Amino acid sequence: MKKDKCNRYSGIGGQAVLEGIMMKNKDQYAVAVRKPDGEIEVEVDVYRGVMHDSKITKLPFIRGIFNFIDSLMLGTKSLNYSATFYEEEDAEETKADKMLDKLFGGKAEKVLMGITTVVSVVLAVAIFIVLPYFIASFLEDYVRNASLMAILEGIIRILIFLLYVVGISAMQDIKRVYQYHGAEHKCINCIEKGRPLTVRNVMRSSRIHKRCGTSFMFLVMFVSIILFFFIRVENPVYRVIIRILLIPVISGISYEIIRWAGRSNNIVVRILSAPGMWLQRLTTKEPDESMVEVAIKAVEAIFDWKEYLHDTFGYEVDDSWLEDGPSKEEE
Repeated sequence: MKKDKCNRYSGIGGQAVLEGIMMKNKDQYAVAVRKPDGEIEVEVDVYRGVMHDSKITKLPFIRGIFNFIDSLMLGTKSLNYSATFYEEEDAEETKADKMLDKLFGGKAEKVLMGITTVVSVVLAVAIFIVLPYFIASFLEDYVRNASLMAILEGIIRILIFLLYVVGISAMQDIKRVYQYHGAEHKCINCIEKGRPLTVRNVMRSSRIHKRCGTSFMFLVMFVSIILFFFIRVENPVYRVIIRILLIPVISGISYEIIRWAGRSNNIVVRILSAPGMWLQRLTTKEPDESMVEVAIKAVEAIFDWKEYLHDTFGYEVDDSWLEDGPSKEEE
């Protein structure tokens, strides 16, 4: 088989959760978790997303907004599911839990998940959009050039994001999540490079991927710098409002860029992807084989990788390759 430097788009994606991986393919997703007893639990379900049946969610630059919302909601749901395996066994339902269940008709968990998502978005906007503006505003007495101020605000935004990433990476629990994040990327890279999905092949694959959420967040920062550079208002209150109102626009543009990056490998894509892929070296860590096993379970629950390799790369997978034998590329 001829090697191809550019991955062939598979359509699958996911995220790391507590001691596990969530993988999504179209409307179907699977969460695989390594339980405290060492066994791997896999849950498969369907997530149709916000306004799933509406044609507006398929429009370029609009679809990115809904994709971002869906990613947050499904990510929160998957993370909460993985956390249930590590709750204290003797934890009893509190009076508050019973009251919330009664108040929301047994849908307290969904309501709380929605509230958590909203709070997460508000905090992200406050920290990464509004805060950099206020920090930069202290420099207005020293920097009179509006264009330079816009650039300084963007630099401050990126620095805050980098400090956040570096700061949480120091936490032991987050380090393990980053390892599972690496396992997720390695599985996708393994498949999209045309290799059979075995532990050995996955461990040999790269933990860096162009369609990563980390790259998406960096693109959000980069696109915001460009938009805020050209879209200006004099009133300080209006400046804050315009930054918040432009968030859907920024998300939509960033989504289209990262979607394009996942399907192309030209020089422009490589330049745009480089900073985000560099940043992934902080948000992904090399997993061990037990973590890769969990990731493979998540992939196989929602994606027929053997059929994908046949349709995309033109060869049947021999079952003998799945027993730590040579990868197809090595034969």
